[in-house]
Amino acid sequence: MITHDVRVHPSSDNLAREDQLAWKIAEVAADPVDVDDDVVDMVINRVIDNASVATASLVRAPIVAARAQALAHPYTPGATVFGVPAAERVSPEWAAWANGVAVRELDYHDTFLAAEYSHPGDNIPPVLAVAQHLASARSLDGAALVRGIATGYEIQVDLVRAISLHKHKIDHVAHLGPSAAAGIGTLLGLPPEVIFQAVGQALHTTTATRQSRKGEISTWKAHAPAFAGKVAVEAVDRAMRGQTSPTPIYEGEDGVIAWLLDGPEAHYRVPLPGPGEPKRGILETYTKEHSAEYQSQALIDLARRLHRERPELAGPGAVEDIVSVVIHTSHHTHYVIGSGANDPQKYDPAASRETLDHSIPYIFAVALQDGGWHHVDSYTPERAARPDTVGLWRKITTAEDPEWTRRYHSSDPDEKAFGGRVEIDLADGTRIVEEIALADAHPYGARPFGREQYVEKFRTLASGVLPDAEIDRFLDVAQRLPELRGEELAELTVVAPPELLAGASAPEGIF
Repeated sequence: MITHDVRVHPSSDNLAREDQLAWKIAEVAADPVDVDDDVVDMVINRVIDNASVATASLVRAPIVAARAQALAHPYTPGATVFGVPAAERVSPEWAAWANGVAVRELDYHDTFLAAEYSHPGDNIPPVLAVAQHLASARSLDGAALVRGIATGYEIQVDLVRAISLHKHKIDHVAHLGPSAAAGIGTLLGLPPEVIFQAVGQALHTTTATRQSRKGEISTWKAHAPAFAGKVAVEAVDRAMRGQTSPTPIYEGEDGVIAWLLDGPEAHYRVPLPGPGEPKRGILETYTKEHSAEYQSQALIDLARRLHRERPELAGPGAVEDIVSVVIHTSHHTHYVIGSGANDPQKYDPAASRETLDHSIPYIFAVALQDGGWHHVDSYTPERAARPDTVGLWRKITTAEDPEWTRRYHSSDPDEKAFGGRVEIDLADGTRIVEEIALADAHPYGARPFGREQYVEKFRTLASGVLPDAEIDRFLDVAQRLPELRGEELAELTVVAPPELLAGASAPEGIF
């Protein structure tokens, strides 16, 4: 890896393109390096993972609305939309939109956490949509798709490692626009000068505030990454037509860093692969076993362990016996999904699902009482309003612990951690102290996810939604991804029974 110094330059510097971060990203994207076998294997896993959570979301309101919008834009050859027959194609940017919402809705796919947060699997819908649309025109195949996805992951991981957005209340999808544009550039074999313009346009149009993840969290949380993917497709299209972007987009004196991030005195060190170096960023990312914000994953595992080992904490009278629960954890966890956010909505039984999956007090209470987590049942209004749950929930707070913050940001895999220490004080004076560093499903956790677990996750979430034959068909196609011919890329979708989708009508809009 090469570490690039990135800082703000006055216009009088006339910063050369070759010295701009967007150009360096473009050079990485344009480098035709082979994809390592273990990276190919993980790309397959994440294509399966995305399809799992999208399938489970097919009749949820945000997906129904996004799908209706996409289907109002039929196109030939076009791209597929999750749920509908593969022959029913739409314009690729609208496929990226609909499929991106489906993938993100349940907050249940992969994650990478460092200086910033991210869900790198959000890169897959826009890259796949373009691959399906241009498979014939540009002789694209499964191997080309794998290369594009590997680039999207690499660029997002590298940006997330180096540049904090949330510190300045900028939504994390500002890293997704550039990474998706870069991934599409790799897919299409575009030259650096075209990818450079697309990266700049995608960044410029995807910087937005974090209010989408604050207070009463709305359905836009699922739409925000899909919008970034849609914008990336459009940005690449414009760049291919010779249209240019604001330059330098990162380093300019009126650019993103100067006015939206650390300001004129900022200095970032961004690692990117050198020439000929494989793109391996996807191997540093991790998926979710539970449908909740990633920083809750390990704590759900701890809660279900306590449920099993200390049943007295989960029984009917436990809420009276428990005086307080304090979760000592990292800065990110405390301020984003903990009591440090100062969001009263995180303790409100009537809060939206989007809010509850960003409330570790709620999540820990339910997981402790139930001994597990379910992507639907754990969020129902009835479950959230249960009196003993509300009583326990409001006794749970978080506190930032400098050591957990340090471990969160550690580059040493033996130290890096996304968990915390839980201290439970009981009415009889007993204090129970337990801690967990990593989710069980994390690559360094107690039960790391491998192909078997990704397949099982898909089968579990698709059960009752897709026919068994469709489940088997998709898994066969996905696991042959590197060998797929261009015409087979359209099979990388799931087709639901017509009656399932017909029962989920969407209100009419403009389209």
